[in-house]
Amino acid sequence: MVSPEPALPLKASFNPIIRTYLLLYVSFFLLISIVGILLLPFWLLGVGQWWSQHYFNNLECELSERSLRFKKGILVQVEKTIPLENIQDVTFVAGPILRYFDLCILKFETAGQSQHQANDMELIGIIDAQAFRTHIIELRQKLMSAKTTHQHATTGQDVLIDIRDTLRDIKQLLQTQQNANRP
Repeated sequence: MVSPEPALPLKASFNPIIRTYLLLYVSFFLLISIVGILLLPFWLLGVGQWWSQHYFNNLECELSERSLRFKKGILVQVEKTIPLENIQDVTFVAGPILRYFDLCILKFETAGQSQHQANDMELIGIIDAQAFRTHIIELRQKLMSAKTTHQHATTGQDVLIDIRDTLRDIKQLLQTQQNANRP
């Protein structure tokens, strides 16, 4: 049975457990640094809980017919919009720690970027990330096939028009050259 297509724009929901994951993720890095060990109690008893809650509240992800928009951040807010036609690959990552928290990461590779920036955008904690990934890929394929069909329909006519215009220009150049060569 084929599932019905979702209405667009499709807003992704984020798993609330991401708050705990982010709190512990930062705690780990505080624990392995000398200065961080001193800051760890403040992080665990208040600052980290406030930060992870506000970070979670500011997460937004929206899939439209032509693009994917993602917004995150507290002090420095980052909003990225990636046109679907630029998405080359959507990678699904779920390591042991992420699986323990029932989370995963979607990484997007886009066209026209350098090797050092292989993943242009990462989304962590989307509920039902596999289905969201499938929707992105399907929309991209529809967009690309519609674009290809439109290009094939107009390309033949456009080429003929370009040839006609080029021949007209050549004819005018030849006539101008003949008139210049006459005494």
